[in-house]
Amino acid sequence: MPRSIYLDYNATTPLDPAVRETMLPFLGDVWGNPSSVHHVGRKARAFLDDARDRAAKVLGAKPSEIIFTSGGTESNNLAVFGAARLLKSRGRHLITSQVEHHAVLHCFDFLEREEGFKVTRLPVNSNGRVSPDALKEAIQPDTSFVSILAANNEIGTIQPVAELGSVCRDRGIVFHTDAVQWFGKEPFSSVSQFNADLVSVCAHKIHGPKGAGLLWSKSPLFPVPLLFGGGHENERRAGTENLAGIFGFVFALEKFTAPPVFERPKLEPLVTNLGSIVERIDGCERVSPLENCLANTFSFVVSGADSISLLAGLDVEGICASSGSACSAGSLEPSHVIVALRKPEVSNSLVRFSLGSKTTADEIDFVCGVLPKIVSRARR
Repeated sequence: MPRSIYLDYNATTPLDPAVRETMLPFLGDVWGNPSSVHHVGRKARAFLDDARDRAAKVLGAKPSEIIFTSGGTESNNLAVFGAARLLKSRGRHLITSQVEHHAVLHCFDFLEREEGFKVTRLPVNSNGRVSPDALKEAIQPDTSFVSILAANNEIGTIQPVAELGSVCRDRGIVFHTDAVQWFGKEPFSSVSQFNADLVSVCAHKIHGPKGAGLLWSKSPLFPVPLLFGGGHENERRAGTENLAGIFGFVFALEKFTAPPVFERPKLEPLVTNLGSIVERIDGCERVSPLENCLANTFSFVVSGADSISLLAGLDVEGICASSGSACSAGSLEPSHVIVALRKPEVSNSLVRFSLGSKTTADEIDFVCGVLPKIVSRARR
């Protein structure tokens, strides 16, 4: 059995042992429903309020602006559907980019197809970046909402999110950013740095538990809920709160975002090594930008091969990688991000290595040693 080399941290991260420990009381002693009025419920509610206060402190926000969710997908869905529906009387024109995560793109597709909205999907340059000037040109009199991610999950491009947010703010347009890949990887001071009205965050990308996340909604913005039932989360998200997940998430936020757990000085030389070997392999082309890119992310495409064959070859050697979005793993559909880079002929051959805090130089040396023969077999 080959050793396991995990290079898929953009898909998910291992649960940190200290995060796990902080969750355990909420799987045992603190088991009440935070909405119950008796003392068992009140005890749980006190912990929930504490978690909200702590999350707000990390974000530099008000506790009332925190909406706990089940993760990045729900946070993105609540932001897009909730804001578009709230603001439809102001205008039915929406703007996003061609390289968003599907948890955003599919929401816009639905709003356009089923609810009569108009959607502009901004193109990107060869590095996958959205131009603030292109956003300015796309704005129409009835534009009410814009959503552009902070950092791309497939190729690592960092967007000029603060500039994009400033464009929207100057024109009174509500702006959302999917910052799921930003937290723990890029410098963070406060949520205001994005110039956004809505920001999505996810726990399991920063060594927290799966099934936990949040949407920051700048007061007094009140997105139309997706879930109905009880009055949880200040009537913005019905459903009994996952207290264990929330506490693990908040602890991970406190521990791993400032400074980022994905340390650029450590990871950049490892990514440089991957880039050096890929440049020497016939048929390979780097698609992650050299600048303005997540330090842990290196993606490339291979002419004459497909992602499934490449990932299978890597897996035989014990190397865990991805073809891009983990939600599309196993799919033979081409990468929409590579299509947006105007490389449709190789869009079904994307390989993403996303490194983590435990990745070693020895592991990367091993990958560099076996990669040429894996690519050669896949191309045959």
